[in-house]
Amino acid sequence: MKKIEVLGTGCKKCVTTAEQIAAVARELSIDVEVEKVTDPSAIMGYKVMSTPAVAIDGTLVHSGSVPDRSKIETMLRA
Repeated sequence: MKKIEVLGTGCKKCVTTAEQIAAVARELSIDVEVEKVTDPSAIMGYKVMSTPAVAIDGTLVHSGSVPDRSKIETMLRA
């Protein structure tokens, strides 16, 4: 199971990112745990300057925008 952290303050874009990742994972039958991380110190631990950001299994893989479907698929299959 992949642990996916959506890093951000809880804004609409962060919520959308988490929802879209979960939906694509379901469609692709990829087992994931999606967690929204809103704690500023945890976010800064990833050195994120722009949200929403996405970390998979502790590695930052995206930041600064809502990823499109193809980007989400690439992240999930990596």
